[in-house]
Amino acid sequence: MTRPLSELHVAVLMGGLSSERDVSLSSGKGCADALEAQGARVTRVDAGRDLAQVLAALKPDVVLNALHGEWGEDGCVQGILETLQIPYTHSGVLASALTMDKDKTKAVLGASGVRVPGGGLFDRHEVARRHVIEPPYIIKPNAEGSSVGVYLVLAGANGPQTDVGADDWTYGDRVMVEPYIPGKELAVAVIGEARGPRALTVTDITPVKGFYDYEAKYAPGGSVHKLPADLPPHVFHAAIRESELAHSALGCRGVSRSDFRYDDVKDELVLLEVNTQPGMTPTSLVPEQAAYCGMSYQDLVRWMVEDASCPR
Repeated sequence: MTRPLSELHVAVLMGGLSSERDVSLSSGKGCADALEAQGARVTRVDAGRDLAQVLAALKPDVVLNALHGEWGEDGCVQGILETLQIPYTHSGVLASALTMDKDKTKAVLGASGVRVPGGGLFDRHEVARRHVIEPPYIIKPNAEGSSVGVYLVLAGANGPQTDVGADDWTYGDRVMVEPYIPGKELAVAVIGEARGPRALTVTDITPVKGFYDYEAKYAPGGSVHKLPADLPPHVFHAAIRESELAHSALGCRGVSRSDFRYDDVKDELVLLEVNTQPGMTPTSLVPEQAAYCGMSYQDLVRWMVEDASCPR
């Protein structure tokens, strides 16, 4: 049985070193505020290279990891927490490292029977010189989230996206190039309960303009969310089933989110990626789905901390 929040010292990790720092600060503030409102003793930690020393001095009972992106979400911070023997929210070292690598994630999911996009990894300079696959296609860093560094190359484009070959590109020399899948953008939140992962519902996401990029995800009014998504029943249930399967196959724990594309002309559902530390901002999908299922933001944050505190 877990201790009540009023007896817990919770360190909320936020900010960090990645390109998703601003999103993480927003997620961390929301989580910290929710915990304080429920009586927890909260220390807000803007995570830097001295994180191990900071946490060793703080000695929290549990860590709520609200970091996003490289270093905070890829197994590195999880390794620090394992070494310090501090319980923490979300997935462990292996699942965190695996899901941050889009290429390896696709390999695991494909072997588990989940339909994933085609394409593959290419040298970014080659991608900047020529079409490595037939347009339309998507270019994205292999180890970033929140649609950072993502480009859509449309059918009929005269040339490739040259920005990925620029000297100021900071997202690695190998980039993922995948065929663009037209249709609906879908997301499914999953909660890893003791009896097995439970998907909440399916959200249909419509960007106000362009495609579902960073601005559409986090700017107020950047996208319209419809939940539950208006889908054929077999597609809705497939998204639920495959998000739960992905959570298990990748070894996730706590909360995850699976992102899909559904081609409603070809009737094809494709899982794009799995996020092990989904956003907890005012525009984020997971708290929105939780609220739809009767779990308030405070309830969700409390569950995350209680889940992390349970003996494993």
